Amino acid sequence: MNLSMNTSVAISAALVLLTASSAANAWGAEGHRLIAEVAESQLTPAARSEVARLLSGEPGATLQSVSTWADEVRSQATAPWHYVNPPPGECSYDRERDCDNGQCAVEALNRQVVVLKSKAPDSERLVALKWVVHLVGDVHQPLHAGFKDDKGGNLFQVQAFGRGTNLHSLWDGGLIRNRAGGLDALRSETAATAVAAAVPPQPAAWAVESCKVVLSPGFYPEGRFIEPGYAAQWDPVLVARLRLAAQRLASTLNDALR
Repeated sequence: MNLSMNTSVAISAALVLLTASSAANAWGAEGHRLIAEVAESQLTPAARSEVARLLSGEPGATLQSVSTWADEVRSQATAPWHYVNPPPGECSYDRERDCDNGQCAVEALNRQVVVLKSKAPDSERLVALKWVVHLVGDVHQPLHAGFKDDKGGNLFQVQAFGRGTNLHSLWDGGLIRNRAGGLDALRSETAATAVAAAVPPQPAAWAVESCKVVLSPGFYPEGRFIEPGYAAQWDPVLVARLRLAAQRLASTLNDALR
């Protein structure tokens, strides 16, 4: 094998690793924990009490700590639960088209909410709680409702913050980790004006919202280089999606645990 072929193989392997890595951590641990923390501050007394009671089945568990559990136990069977990918340019949700056998984030979240609201054993409701905390976050990350042709931005390679990555990974954690002011500033801005609304969960509508962000002009950067202006342009959207995820997670838990 010559040097050119060796280089080609190395590049291909790196791209595969980047794609696999980015697919494993929606929002990254920082984003999921932030959503859970802000949501917890908006729980009703009844929901807060029931969350604490369910979490007591796992010593030391908190809403923040369990927010990443679904990524940690990710398997081939549950991997499709973390996203929903409509056809290119089609920001709508069609269960038959977009969620084969109910294996997508929208239907997985609907199922877990039903379990959480039920009289199932506490062990099952605790697992459902973990899924709900995580999946509400997932459907608010724009590229977890991105398009099927590039696997929600996983196949769109970019250069960002001095390294090669892909657009999905950038939105999962790159924009958060490299944000001016750090996580403390992001936490404050996400919590500002965030109030849980008394509405039932609407995962399909949330996913469509996320998809429409992906469809916005400039979301896919020209030239595949992430300039400083890209982060500045999309920072309000980043904060808004995190804030809405927190609000809606709190609302979902308040509704399920009355």
